[in-house]
Amino acid sequence: MATEPKMKSASPRARGEGRGEGAPAGLIFSNDRPPAASAGAAVNRWYLTGEAECMRALLDIARLPDPQRVAIQDTAARLVHAVRDNRARKSGLDAFLQKYDLSSQEGVVLMCLAEALLRIPDADTADRLIADKLSSANWQAHVGTSESLFVNASTWGLMLTGRLIRPDAELIANPASFLARLASRVGEPVVRGALRQAMRIMGRQFVMGRDIREALERSRAGDDRAYRYSFDMLGEASLTERDAERYLDAYADAIDTLGEAVEQGGVAEEAPSISVKLSALHPRYEFAKRARVLDELAARLLELTEQAKSRGVALTVDAEEADRLELSIEVFEAVYRSPALDGWTGFGLAVQAYQKRALYVLRWLAGLAAEVGRRVPVRLVKGAYWDTEIKRAQEAGLAGYPVFTRKTNTDVSYLACAREMLGAGETLFPQFATHNAHTVASILSMAGKHRGFELQRLHGMGEELYDEV
Repeated sequence: MATEPKMKSASPRARGEGRGEGAPAGLIFSNDRPPAASAGAAVNRWYLTGEAECMRALLDIARLPDPQRVAIQDTAARLVHAVRDNRARKSGLDAFLQKYDLSSQEGVVLMCLAEALLRIPDADTADRLIADKLSSANWQAHVGTSESLFVNASTWGLMLTGRLIRPDAELIANPASFLARLASRVGEPVVRGALRQAMRIMGRQFVMGRDIREALERSRAGDDRAYRYSFDMLGEASLTERDAERYLDAYADAIDTLGEAVEQGGVAEEAPSISVKLSALHPRYEFAKRARVLDELAARLLELTEQAKSRGVALTVDAEEADRLELSIEVFEAVYRSPALDGWTGFGLAVQAYQKRALYVLRWLAGLAAEVGRRVPVRLVKGAYWDTEIKRAQEAGLAGYPVFTRKTNTDVSYLACAREMLGAGETLFPQFATHNAHTVASILSMAGKHRGFELQRLHGMGEELYDEV
């Protein structure tokens, strides 16, 4: 795939040419910016609308008849009880992660260590961090309190060696003291190496592979074969043009690799998929650079979608922060309308239900699909940047928030959006991403005999629930 000529070429506006000799590019505003998009006008109605007003409208859509609600609650309860009854058959790592969650000091310590060790370049600093953090947590409070034998008898064996071992009574009674003596006896480097091994074990719970080939191979093994997969790269964020070019090449390589495993001529929705972040494909993916983004980023995304179509691989534009939503759907629309994609229903979009504008995004998408005559796969998620959205709105002094501030309101929004998607006919292909038993039960009930939808979960999460489903 010849990406280099396209990556190096740019319009005069993008390169800063044609502004006058010696003029500072950052202070010149272009007069040929694209006109305001109809997409923005269509979806922005509820951008900062009060939560109560949004909820009144969404509740009218999400509310179901009492008999149906009772049936949903019964289904959800059966799912939860089945998950609890069968948990003992599952990996002890699930119990470990549940025990040391982020509501505990120890869980925070483990997560901070896992993330910090990836970013600390020198061994001495890493050793000091380990010595400080491991001695500060109350590990003893967790020993013997879990129903899982793995947690009670093997947590420290897992952390320190990467093997399943049974620690002695002294370790169970005073693990912090044991760690301190171990570090003084064998040195922090050994503990550091053991912790990194533990983090690799924990990382495997959530990461399919170190590259697309490893992830694809793992998806074909054991119980993983029961699922279809949409692959997502971790850590995408372009700060420079070189970053963007590197990610474009990585996405192209992933599409080619998946294409080799696809049976040509199959149904687009049944093919393996790749998720693409627009922020990975352009270093200035922001509304202030709208004209440049629509010129350059749309061309890069179209290049990938054409490649995905030719290889029989589905492609989904992933969701990002609220202040990029309008720009995201403008870029999506520009690519979706391309005649090069005619007849292909593998180009989709992720929509976040915790954004107040989600319902209007879905209605806009359904209208776009009806106009163009091609179904749009839509991945409905609840949203992953809540803290950031709240902080940004507060820093900007906005009159409201672009996201719902209560989890229950997000749940209502998700159900209203799900009902909207299921009622959209052939314009949308619903893809419901959730790990919530009540949400799953609601979708199954609302869908009835509607067969054109799928449920999705993150790798490493929700496995027990989906085994029951």
